[in-house]
Amino acid sequence: MFFLFRILNCLPLPLLHNLGALMGWLVWLLSSSYRRLLRDNLAQAGLSEYRNEAIVAAGQMIFELPKIWLRPQDELMERVVRVSGQEHVEAAWAAGKGILYLTPHLGCFEITAQYLASHRPITVLYRAPRQAWLQDLYKAGRAANLKIAAADMSGVRTLLKALRAGESIGMLPDQVPGNGEGVWAPFFGRPAYSMTLAARMADTGASVLLTYAERLPYGAGYHVHFLPLGAPLSGSTEDKVAQLNGEIERVIRHCPGQYLWGYNRYKHPSGAPLPPAAAPSTGREP
Repeated sequence: MFFLFRILNCLPLPLLHNLGALMGWLVWLLSSSYRRLLRDNLAQAGLSEYRNEAIVAAGQMIFELPKIWLRPQDELMERVVRVSGQEHVEAAWAAGKGILYLTPHLGCFEITAQYLASHRPITVLYRAPRQAWLQDLYKAGRAANLKIAAADMSGVRTLLKALRAGESIGMLPDQVPGNGEGVWAPFFGRPAYSMTLAARMADTGASVLLTYAERLPYGAGYHVHFLPLGAPLSGSTEDKVAQLNGEIERVIRHCPGQYLWGYNRYKHPSGAPLPPAAAPSTGREP
């Protein structure tokens, strides 16, 4: 597999995205469980009309990884052809309390951390892949330009240390946490086990920004977006988690066809309490 990554790394991005589109449709055709999960998640969000785009985007996400992980950083940054919301980043740095970047599974979420690392140090939350070859590839590629924090208590301390030093940290806020690391909160109107870590990091006073990299048509590159929260986080930890889920919904609605709808966002982690009855969505329209 490592050899295959090396080969794909040499192909132009438009070709990789075309191959990824074909792979996305192939997986959709061959896997009934994937079809059901993608269909149900889109229906839950009321976004079923984006099914075809989501199928294509999922395959493109996989096939662009070799180029994102293995190309030199300066070459990779040439793929970022547009940036919106940079003024929010500058304002956050001026506040001087560090920045918490929240990057949902939207667009090319791998390139956002690389883009941020090309400007200032950033520490990202890291959950080690199960496959040994993928761990080696990750360390050789993705982690080469980043500081990484393991998804455990030592990693939490690393993130806190970075924020106290006035640096930035990043995490995927819509990743299902392990038992004891989350609470049930509405996500597109259905309870989803959601991490509390992002809310806890925000309690340090760090500026919170949502960011995603929109995949442009025909392999033309990426458009990086930065968005502030619609309102400051407030209330209990549970309230803050629910508010963050609503913010993630809002961002997804900006680019719904590129969200990873095949991700099992509503799974019940082993040992976690039973979910409550479904609650209304807290998302806002863009």
